[in-house]
Amino acid sequence: MSKLHVKKGDTVLVLSGNDKGKQGKVLRVDVKNNRAVVEGVRIISKHTRPNTEHPQGGIIKQEAPIHISNLMVVGKDGKPSRIGRKIDESTGKLVRYSKKTGEILK
Repeated sequence: MSKLHVKKGDTVLVLSGNDKGKQGKVLRVDVKNNRAVVEGVRIISKHTRPNTEHPQGGIIKQEAPIHISNLMVVGKDGKPSRIGRKIDESTGKLVRYSKKTGEILK
């Protein structure tokens, strides 16, 4: 498994598909399948039976995973940028940085 350019908590821009141009926060990342669930993106209707969580049952709207190749990380300045990796001089650890602005991402 390789490292991905998106992490949980990142703000991302959707590059393609029905939700192209939308921005949202990454809720979770599936490293095995290279997919991420983004808040407010790729909303699907799921039919559910009545259970303790949803006593009425019915149709529930929820986010579905989207492939990470269709996502681009948005920096603090609000502009999307490609992501690189480099070793931080102060800590000696590998960090992600914005290739457009050079800022280090947490």
